[in-house]
Amino acid sequence: MVTTSSSELDPRTRPVPLARTGTWLLPLYTLLLALTTLTHQPDPVEAFDQYARYVSTPVFLASHLLGSIGGAALGVLGAFAVAALLLAGPAARAGVVGAATFAAGNVVTTAVFGAAAFAQPAIGRAHLAGASGIAAVDRDVYGPALVGTAVVGLLLLVTGAVVLSRAVARTDRTLAGPAIALGGGLVVFVLPGLVLGPAQPVGALVATVGAVLVARGLRRTGPGPLADTTSV
Repeated sequence: MVTTSSSELDPRTRPVPLARTGTWLLPLYTLLLALTTLTHQPDPVEAFDQYARYVSTPVFLASHLLGSIGGAALGVLGAFAVAALLLAGPAARAGVVGAATFAAGNVVTTAVFGAAAFAQPAIGRAHLAGASGIAAVDRDVYGPALVGTAVVGLLLLVTGAVVLSRAVARTDRTLAGPAIALGGGLVVFVLPGLVLGPAQPVGALVATVGAVLVARGLRRTGPGPLADTTSV
């Protein structure tokens, strides 16, 4: 006769191989953030010709389609994988809230990435072809509506990253440092990075180191430590 313990029946205390593998999507996401922000577009106000050439290249399009939009999808999946591994711990609710907020932020910001991926190359090509008034079109695309969308999306993204990172630290204190690096790196990427461009790849690389260590730590964690407490 085969007996099964209650811990084996409880899905919260079983290892979740798919989720453990999925956590590695998070460092891949942050690495893509670093790679796609190594260079920055020229200021369209001061150098529109150079701006038009920069945004009309295949590299610009690929970086937004693969790095920004594709990367956002990877980040969302990675965040939910992390949250799934926190469900039996003391920060289960925070993990879910953090992952959901992070996902919402990424969904909103993909609207901005979509504008960059498709509108900017068209604007650049039109300007280089000699069309007039293209600078005004560019300013119209990047008007208050798009800026407001970007602000909301980035604030949600940063908030979700911080909440999820704190949930990881609460679940496993040995991962507190990596979790701080993950959340803090994304904060640096978004907030100072918007003003000081070189800060973006630095913040993303710090977040990548933290995300790798978090993924390794959660992968090593067995069902026992996560099931020590079920309080949320």
